[in-house]
Amino acid sequence: MLAVAAQLLDGHHLVYVARDDSRMMAMHDALAMQCPDAVLRLFPAWDCLPYDRLSPQGALVGQRVETLAWLSEAQASTDTNPADDASDHARAKQTAGSIVLTTVNAILQRVPPTSYFQDRSRILKAGDVTGPARLAEFLSMQGYLRTDTVRETGEFALRGGILDIYPAGHDMPVRLDFFGDELEALRSFDAATQRNAGALASINLRPVAEFQLDDASIERFRSGYRGAFGAVATRDALYESVSTGRMHPGIEHWLPLFHESMASLTDYCAGWKIVLDHEVDAAVAARFQQISDFYGARQEPDGADDSMSYRPLPQDRLYLAVGEAEAIFETACRMMPFAAPPESENADAGGRAGILLKQAGAPGANAVSELVEAISDEHAAANRAVVLAVSGEGAAARLEELLQAQLAAVPVQRIASLQGLQSGGLYLVEWGLDAGFQSDRLLVITETEIFGQRLSRPRSKRGRGEDFLREVSALEDGDLVVHAEHGIGRYEGLVIIDSSGGQHDCLQLIYAGGDRLYLPVENIEMLSRYGSAGTDAQLDRLGGAAWQARVARIKGRVRIMAEQLIKIAAQRETARAETLVAPTGSFTEFCARFGFVETDDQMGAIEDVVNDLAAGRASDRLICGDVGFGKTEVALRAAFIAAMCGYQVALVAPTTLLARQHGKLFQERFSGFPVNIGVLSRMTAPADAKRIKADIASGDVQIAIGTHALLAKSISFNNLGLLIVDEEQHFGVGQKERLKELRGDIHVLTLSATPIPRTLQMALSGVREMSLISTPPVDRLAVRTFVGPWDGVVLREAIKREMFRGGQVFCVCPRIDDLQRVYDRLVALVPEARILSAHGRMPAAELDTVMTQFADGEADILLSTNIVESGIDIPSANTMIIHRSDMFGLSQLYQLRGRVGRGRLRAYAYLTSDPNRLLTPQARRRLEVMQTLDTLGAGFTLASYDMDIRGAGNLLGDEQSGHVREVGVELYQEMLRQAVEVARAGKGEAVEETIDWTPQINLGLEVRIPEEYVCDLTVRLSLYRRIADLDMAAEADSLVAELVERFGPVPDSVRNLFAVIELKQLCRRANVERMDAGPKGLSVSFRNNEFANPEQLVAWIAGKGGRIQLRGDHKLILQQAMPKADARPPVCKDLVQELLALGT
Repeated sequence: MLAVAAQLLDGHHLVYVARDDSRMMAMHDALAMQCPDAVLRLFPAWDCLPYDRLSPQGALVGQRVETLAWLSEAQASTDTNPADDASDHARAKQTAGSIVLTTVNAILQRVPPTSYFQDRSRILKAGDVTGPARLAEFLSMQGYLRTDTVRETGEFALRGGILDIYPAGHDMPVRLDFFGDELEALRSFDAATQRNAGALASINLRPVAEFQLDDASIERFRSGYRGAFGAVATRDALYESVSTGRMHPGIEHWLPLFHESMASLTDYCAGWKIVLDHEVDAAVAARFQQISDFYGARQEPDGADDSMSYRPLPQDRLYLAVGEAEAIFETACRMMPFAAPPESENADAGGRAGILLKQAGAPGANAVSELVEAISDEHAAANRAVVLAVSGEGAAARLEELLQAQLAAVPVQRIASLQGLQSGGLYLVEWGLDAGFQSDRLLVITETEIFGQRLSRPRSKRGRGEDFLREVSALEDGDLVVHAEHGIGRYEGLVIIDSSGGQHDCLQLIYAGGDRLYLPVENIEMLSRYGSAGTDAQLDRLGGAAWQARVARIKGRVRIMAEQLIKIAAQRETARAETLVAPTGSFTEFCARFGFVETDDQMGAIEDVVNDLAAGRASDRLICGDVGFGKTEVALRAAFIAAMCGYQVALVAPTTLLARQHGKLFQERFSGFPVNIGVLSRMTAPADAKRIKADIASGDVQIAIGTHALLAKSISFNNLGLLIVDEEQHFGVGQKERLKELRGDIHVLTLSATPIPRTLQMALSGVREMSLISTPPVDRLAVRTFVGPWDGVVLREAIKREMFRGGQVFCVCPRIDDLQRVYDRLVALVPEARILSAHGRMPAAELDTVMTQFADGEADILLSTNIVESGIDIPSANTMIIHRSDMFGLSQLYQLRGRVGRGRLRAYAYLTSDPNRLLTPQARRRLEVMQTLDTLGAGFTLASYDMDIRGAGNLLGDEQSGHVREVGVELYQEMLRQAVEVARAGKGEAVEETIDWTPQINLGLEVRIPEEYVCDLTVRLSLYRRIADLDMAAEADSLVAELVERFGPVPDSVRNLFAVIELKQLCRRANVERMDAGPKGLSVSFRNNEFANPEQLVAWIAGKGGRIQLRGDHKLILQQAMPKADARPPVCKDLVQELLALGT
């Protein structure tokens, strides 16, 4: 590293070849720290296997193309360090050089010829005259994909005078705003929220793919494909797709057919010095062997029909030959991690291994004292600078605090790079280095060497994904919905209805008997989702009495439950329990053993529990969060407080596996503290069980962990102060009753991995003590997700890769009937793998045994139904294969994928489908969303969006989940929220009925979002819902601003929609049921013919001089000429506001 940095600082141009991606990125980060003025370019390999059916990620291909285009421009320029964009121009003037960082896999792959990138870039800046239509044509030619909404690299969207584009090599997409053909402004924007982020001076648009689908390239491909595979290959799906100018999954693996010739990366870097990572030769040999193995596997028949046959190109067309690679590496410089002997010709950069802090990594200890001593010595000697490298702000703050307390004489300075350091100085830098090093002028020590483990990784950029989730969760044709007045129907799309001279978008709903209801979009709040589990629900009949009777019955039940909840909450307020206060010193020490930085949600939950225990009343709190989100850490700290205060703790888990996992973790964390822990389960030997029970009774066991065996009548606690229940929903009725008996006057903490909808949490706010942990831990790596047909070659490699690194594999099927067929496939693919099967119909003891065997590493693959969806925590299982993933819902897919990737290893998820079946548009959309969720950081929120009956059932009980099935999850939650409000306030029906009606507004206006303004139907539906949910003028202004940014000037019909929504909200508050306005005036009907202050109303009418009349049918009539429809909303608004003032 020091040698490469020295070369760069001397102005050399280098190609660095790393063994793998992680080594490449580590070198990139190190050079960015040491040579901030150098030009660093990444050239990664495709993130798919050789001869794969999957395409590489668009962002990664964009990065490759960006580097190749930059190098091509370098060749075409007389400057040896060229750059077309402003940042590189600035750097080119510096004395530092340039470097392309790549990997063995990338450099062994052939690339397009340098001529491919000539005249294919375009620099855009404000003031340029280039019409959006012409620019869109240029982008299509460069390989960009036109979409309705830009989310990924390589996409663009054209909406009138606004063109959104996600260029290759950019961190954020760019929005181009045109006035006619002139480019007025360039702004970056957030892909999640679609809101503008900042202005740009210019952008350089380069190709986004390594080939084009223009006429010449298509003809070249067709000719080459026929020549390579014969006339029979013209029936292949790939050949047909390319022939019609369409992309095809995995098309990149036939890249040579699109070009006259191919090149290598080194052809782009003529005259540049090549530097090889340590042990590159072994990685090269392994890669060539892998390429050969996959080429051979693809030549074997795979059982697919002829159109799906895979016809691989010869290895030397897609990859370098062995001799070519040897020629490239022959003259390269090789990096060695060892000191060079004095007599050798090797250059020694002076780098050595870092200092050894002996205490680092010891249980419960850190090496701070040794660190302080080492820093003091270096400061006194003043020969070199000391740099402490940490990977995140949390670790930086913690280390800064420790040093200021113990080493006040040496000031700590925060830095961003290693330039300009003073000898004897102490510096702190955010740099995710795994191991430190030292040289004559520098000593670098990492947090791993100080604390024994890395506390955190830098947070990835997370966009706010709420609005995006609304879009992907928008209604689709065939979805079941619930209308507050008419009951369960089926949504069948948007239709335009002409009404009183104005066009309205209406949602078409189908009811029993084929009856249709057209619901104006401004009344969309009357509609709610039924819930994803209700696909077989019976439709209601329009105008029938059954729905109203059902709602009335459930309202009554909900009211009773709300009153019970309020009563229980009141009893808890008065029930006394021991005051348990955290012992200051030892509690801080215990918390310091947690090897991660707590998330904000997690800290909030911990503070809630600590406050509960210290309040002196019996607490009963639910901690809800996904597996791996840190619920157990909350339980550990609660248990520590109770045990150190002299009280016993009981932790009850539903399975032997979970009980054992908890027991192991608790024993590790409590080592060195005077706390005795006992574990009871089916697997506990009888003699040990007898001893543990006696110790529990005598009080010698402070923390008892077990399955339902811990609930047996034969077990008596000496001084129980805290009960922790993990996944209570998995217990039987009798066990739940026993838990209720235990509750009494002790503290209770319940953990649940089932996502609870946020609306349900809010509905019970102040009634049920609940803490939600919805953010994943900082240290969790995103799961690499692959979506494609079941491919034995790819899956065999995935399983073998996991087995090779000592890991395990989950394979999940949607139905029990699929298990045997998939088992046979797996045996054929990897006969050496040990496979266990599990499903929900197995006897509980047998299922428990299978899961325990898998957790103990007695099998390589667990083949199961979706019973692994929640509650399973097996850190060694880091590959997930989902068979027929199109049959799962979005939240199920997210929950299943969450079973892997909870450690520090990269995890992989393969979402497969039947290669001989076409996916429905809805299924395809679900799978595409799965690939983008991690970048948004919205996964757990999504699970709550798509959550259905389980959330309510687990929180409220099985009886209530039956009620949810009758009216749908969203309407039930709204009923519950209002019932709790009524019970708390002591009011009657008036509050409770607010969801049953909505004002009807007819102003003779066009009220809709035109399709030509927002093309994507799901986005339109989501906007309708967002507009309907507005309740403040500021929110409306913000949403209008967003529409202008995303889609351009707001049409009159959309402004009318905002006006109608605002008027509806005023009408609801004034009890106005209907308002009709036309050219000659308007009429107002009150709900149930009631007005809050009739006397004031009569006096007000009398004072209007006959302009307003109250008719015999109780309608208010305003006589006023309003021939122009756009004049009606302000008149109506003024009238309703006057009515509101009268009623108060």
